[in-house]
Amino acid sequence: MRMMILALAVLLLAAPALATVTITATQVGETKVVEISYDAESETELVRAFALDITVTDGNIVDINDFAIGDDNGGYGIFPGNFSRFITVNSTTGNVDDWGAAGYTPVADGADPGAQGGLGTPGITIEMGALYDAVENAPGKIGVLCTITVSDDCTVNLALNGMRGNVVLETAEEPLDPVDLVGCEVVTAPPECFDSLHPDYDEWVSVGKPESWCYKYQCYGDADGKKNGNIVIGFARVRVEDLNILVTGWKT
Repeated sequence: MRMMILALAVLLLAAPALATVTITATQVGETKVVEISYDAESETELVRAFALDITVTDGNIVDINDFAIGDDNGGYGIFPGNFSRFITVNSTTGNVDDWGAAGYTPVADGADPGAQGGLGTPGITIEMGALYDAVENAPGKIGVLCTITVSDDCTVNLALNGMRGNVVLETAEEPLDPVDLVGCEVVTAPPECFDSLHPDYDEWVSVGKPESWCYKYQCYGDADGKKNGNIVIGFARVRVEDLNILVTGWKT
């Protein structure tokens, strides 16, 4: 039975349809991790499969995680582009005995027709379908498809991949509205200059994280992190320039 449903899912993926679905990229905190989620709450049908291009304006997409794998698990764990490459179907039962094959991910091979370059490049194509016997094991109408990791601050863009299948519903009925795709900006916080393990770290935070605390010679009075002076009088880490900064900031 599952083999018949899988065949149907593959056929549906080849016959694109639009849906009342919102697909959103959201940065996780100030990290380089981006969550790819979907919302089909307003759609009368469940979504059977997704085929999406995810691209970045700077750097590369270096990893993908947090995706479902396999069938009957309430998620989109069937990856049509990679199924035949990595998954073996038990010839006796018609089921898959092991979904844990290394390399079995939603990322389409960069050599596949219409696919983005893949991990380590600025773009990936993900193909994700649902396979289940019982309704209670079907995906929800709102959920997370996966997370990706990018190498640099960038803009993450989402697009439907028409050649690989777009978004496919449970039936062939025309959906009400087109898919809404929402990208995001990835801006990560610069690393702090003051060691978080230093015993004075909490005090540094409480006084506004002054940059001067991070200077190597701050303990000797260096307030600007520079050598000041000239070739005539010589250069020194602590001079009148540092005193002026001290005076300006006194008791503030």
